[in-house]
Amino acid sequence: MGSFRAIASTSAAYFFLAKAKGSTKTLADAACTVCCRRTFCSSPSRPQNCMPAWVIDQYGTNGVLRFTDEVSIPIVNSPSDVVIKVHATSLNPLDISMRGGYGAKLLKLRRDPLSVMQSDSEFPLILGRDVSGVVVDCGSAVTHFYPGDEVWAAVPPWKQGSLAEFVALTEYEVSHKPKLVSHTEAASIPYVAATTWSALVNAGGLCRDNCSEKRVLITGGSGGVGTFSIQLLKAWGAHVTVTCSQNAEGLVRGLGADEVVDYTAGDVAEQLEQLEKFDVILDSVGGDTEQWALGLLKPWSGAKYVTLVTPLLLNTDSMGLLDGALRSGFTLHNKLIQNITSKGVFYRWGFYAPDGPALDEISKLVDAGKILPVVEAQFPFTQVPQAFQKMEQGHARGKTVVLVADEENGFTPTGDPVSDTYMEATEPEQVREAPKPS
Repeated sequence: MGSFRAIASTSAAYFFLAKAKGSTKTLADAACTVCCRRTFCSSPSRPQNCMPAWVIDQYGTNGVLRFTDEVSIPIVNSPSDVVIKVHATSLNPLDISMRGGYGAKLLKLRRDPLSVMQSDSEFPLILGRDVSGVVVDCGSAVTHFYPGDEVWAAVPPWKQGSLAEFVALTEYEVSHKPKLVSHTEAASIPYVAATTWSALVNAGGLCRDNCSEKRVLITGGSGGVGTFSIQLLKAWGAHVTVTCSQNAEGLVRGLGADEVVDYTAGDVAEQLEQLEKFDVILDSVGGDTEQWALGLLKPWSGAKYVTLVTPLLLNTDSMGLLDGALRSGFTLHNKLIQNITSKGVFYRWGFYAPDGPALDEISKLVDAGKILPVVEAQFPFTQVPQAFQKMEQGHARGKTVVLVADEENGFTPTGDPVSDTYMEATEPEQVREAPKPS
């Protein structure tokens, strides 16, 4: 029974099927600058209820990306909704995978549970998982955010993404943006932060109070998850070893890595075996990594191997929802039992989880200077295909950011003011001035 409880404790089903619950964030004052009622002149070339966005109408390569200004603007549909004007977003490897159809069956089910009985298309889809922007409207039950607040968030992959002028999320998924960084810098963090937090905290059992004596190995240290993980773990006092190529060593050491192993300088497993064993391994590379990485953990000490490269979505894509989920469950069960009985180490799968309160903690670390945004490249909203091409080249040294709006004056590339499109496309009773906390 213990092994089955262990499987149940994994978060996969929750992340894809459960609804987010309310958060416990502190109220904050904010000037309600967006929802004041005034007269605007909208762009005559754009339909009144629509916004610009990059969409896909089928799965495939970069050629399926299509710009349109005829996507319906998201509005408040539930009391917990928050509508955000997107200033900047960034791309993640998941965006490239989703463009090609990765996870399509399970994500479609998560978007609409009734789709299992229907053949409705999920298109058009908007990609983009990071957002930094400004709140333009809130549901009646939202207490932590007000129109005009600067916020950031990680958009769940089962929701319409942030390569658009506006995005709608729940209050639980949103956090106040760090004050000391720009929207461009802030947009490089949320998705990797939420993914890393879920992997290290929820699956790995780490936190700021227990890291001082921990040795942690991160594979793929120069990518988005790697560069963020290094900083988070160092802020918590852990000893951090990373694998990366030689030309990324300066970057990861600058972020605080204690030891760096160059995977291009010979057998990486042999190099790591010369080091002291680890308490936690965070694997963002996958492939044959776990075949040698599990032997690097301290045996019979509660050490954990957490991989972000899991077969769950691949299995459901290729085998169907039921068979794919069953196969994934058996795979996880077998590996969990094998490793706990033979080596005394825990084998875990890590998944992204929406978590506004976690982003609240990250925001404090950013404003304290303990976590720095790592932006490798920036692209204007008109060059989203080029941004995808950059991502597909691999060997990332940080994040690729897309600038959706001009930060100084709040204008989109089409020339409309930040609140113009939303004000004119929303019925008067749907745009409200939120009460200020006393």
